Amino acid sequence: MKDGMKYKDDRQLLIEYDAGHISPDENKKIISEIKDMDFQQDFILYAVLQKFGVPNKNGRIYPESVLKREIEKYQLIIKNGGALNELNHPTSSLIDLDRISHSILDTWWEGNVLLGRVKLFTSPGWKKSGIISCKGDQAAMLLMNGATLGISSRGIGSLKNEKGLNIVQDDFELVSFDLVSSPSTPGAYVFRDLDDIVKFEINDPQENTVVEDRIKNLMFKMDNFLSK
Repeated sequence: MKDGMKYKDDRQLLIEYDAGHISPDENKKIISEIKDMDFQQDFILYAVLQKFGVPNKNGRIYPESVLKREIEKYQLIIKNGGALNELNHPTSSLIDLDRISHSILDTWWEGNVLLGRVKLFTSPGWKKSGIISCKGDQAAMLLMNGATLGISSRGIGSLKNEKGLNIVQDDFELVSFDLVSSPSTPGAYVFRDLDDIVKFEINDPQENTVVEDRIKNLMFKMDNFLSK
């Protein structure tokens, strides 16, 4: 899988491409209650946004110092209402206002896991009649119908290969946390409640490992197919 366009200073667009598969059991576990939410109210969700020191499915590792620095800078963006994000990754580092689906309201750390509170931008037409007129409406419709959505970071930076893993370098700049069909960062999904994250991340690690192995195997097959 390719990382994206090159920039003049040798950095590149670092997109955490979708993992490509979510098992039916995992889908039911993560999102089964969201379709029962009142969609006429503000649509607030919780998410695992990123993790430092953990290899993702693209073979990348975000060092603690790099990720914490960028999240600290991101707090000012959140405070000023600029933490805007898109439905699916574009091929650019720019935020496209036509594709905005949600914002990040706040973030906090639990160990090496970055958690966040997410607000979907749904329109009056969606809230009143279920009319889809923006990307936030589209995301809400998917969730209402039982789809599982993940969170995936987008940024600009360079990589250094060490023992088969790509280490994100100190020049990394965070751009956004976009909604995707399946995330590269392990467990980076949207949840209805914080308790659901605890159950998924902590209480059932064996099941999570099985799911992650299935995804890795599928990604290996996809990469082999694309390289032919």
